[in-house]
Amino acid sequence: MSPRPTGAELADAWTARFGDEVTTEETFGGLAVGVAPELWVDALTFARDDLACGFFDWLTGVDEMEDGFAVVVHVYSLERRHHLLVRTRVTKRAPVLATATGVYRGAGWHERETAEMFGILFEGHPNLVPLLLPDGFEGHPLRKDFVLAARVAKPWPGAKEPGESGHGAPSRRRVRPPGVPEGWGPNA
Repeated sequence: MSPRPTGAELADAWTARFGDEVTTEETFGGLAVGVAPELWVDALTFARDDLACGFFDWLTGVDEMEDGFAVVVHVYSLERRHHLLVRTRVTKRAPVLATATGVYRGAGWHERETAEMFGILFEGHPNLVPLLLPDGFEGHPLRKDFVLAARVAKPWPGAKEPGESGHGAPSRRRVRPPGVPEGWGPNA
């Protein structure tokens, strides 16, 4: 492999190691690799050890509705100067994935945040405790089905609806904020 590998060379390395068990796609910033959840730790170890991606940048989740949750990691090679996105998908019914903390120590904080915000359980994580939300908070606020209670309990800050500014413009029909079920909130 060249000092700064091309996307095709990286894709070939993934295919040589994992065969048809991975998918690769060239993106603007580098190569995106899709792996099955059971290959998650092996794929990250391969990226670190064989492709020299020793710099862990970030890990997050993406709510893909009925398709489940995508978990995405961005890593970088300081020596070879290439980026990799490694991603997998877990089901909404059982959002469980092996922890990446044994491969990248920096994943610990990101997995705690992702667990709290999306409800994904990272098995084997050394300290999977809440990180950002107040004690007693219920739910996972980055899931697309999470109800934004503040949108119902008080007016949304920023621009006012027509007719609320006091300049005589006619008011328009009130609409329910996105994601808020009908008949929900203090004015129901």
